Amino acid sequence: MGRKSPYPEEFRQDAVALYRAAAGKRTYAAVAADLGITAESLRTWVRKDDAEAVPGRRAAGGSEAEELARLRAENARLLKAEKE
Repeated sequence: MGRKSPYPEEFRQDAVALYRAAAGKRTYAAVAADLGITAESLRTWVRKDDAEAVPGRRAAGGSEAEELARLRAENARLLKAEKE
C-alpha cells in the first residue's frame, strides 16, 4: 500500500476536473504546474478516477460539476500565488 497523499481528496478531485475541463487542450504538466503539483501525481489521480468511474456518472450534469471543480482549483491557485 502506498503512503497517504499530502493533498486533500477535494483538491485531488478539483485537479482531475480541471484537467478534464481542458478537454485535451492542456497537458498534464501544464495543469499540474498551475496547481503546484507534479504531472505524475495528476496523471495518477486521473487514472484512479477513471478506474473508479461509475458508468454514466459524468453524463448527468458532469459539465457543471467539472466547471465548479475547475473554478475551485483556479481559485486555490490564485490564492496561493497571492500569498507568495
